[in-house]
Amino acid sequence: MIESVVFDIGSTLVREDRYWGSWADWLGVPRHTLSALVGAVVAQGRDDADAIRLLRPDGVDIDAERRAREAAGRGEWLDESDLYPDVRSALGALRESGLRVVLAGNQSLRMGELLRGMELPVDAVATSSGWGVVKPDPEFFRRVLELGGAAPGDTVYVGDYPAFDIRPAKAAGLRAAHIRRGPWAYLWADTVDAAMADWRIDSLSELVGIVTGPSGPSFP
Repeated sequence: MIESVVFDIGSTLVREDRYWGSWADWLGVPRHTLSALVGAVVAQGRDDADAIRLLRPDGVDIDAERRAREAAGRGEWLDESDLYPDVRSALGALRESGLRVVLAGNQSLRMGELLRGMELPVDAVATSSGWGVVKPDPEFFRRVLELGGAAPGDTVYVGDYPAFDIRPAKAAGLRAAHIRRGPWAYLWADTVDAAMADWRIDSLSELVGIVTGPSGPSFP
């Protein structure tokens, strides 16, 4: 029986249009340029932050740039328009069914603060910056289980990036749902990592139906 559902954040719950657009504005390049570079590094299996590094070949300290943006009043921001339309209702339905609902992704401390400020119907929010460990490190998923408060087989991790979300979650013994939205999900949809998912979904409402349906989840 599923007792806990843990969600990745970027491109799973939160659209990243604003995130990358604000970085392009800060770096003084057209938004399309940075967007194309993000797609290129993702296609190569690289960290998406490498797109920023490509624009500063002489070196860039991304954490320092984040601090500079905050100091200039141009830091990270989040509002309802950044959430996918099904997010709030799906999280609420899962929680109302008695499941523990947790958000945990590779995000900054600031993003964690912003998510908590939105008062989403969740039990906890955690970020890689807060934990000091990033996916796909196994330690990240050990902490996911600790925060979720359920056994691995009773926990579902939901994410869009197969190599960072599905494979390591399965390696840690969790159930996994691959949501097909965002560039990573579409680009890597036919990979071995994606095929490891217990479920492949196109919306969070599908997940709600699977986990809270009359007969409960059916496992492959």
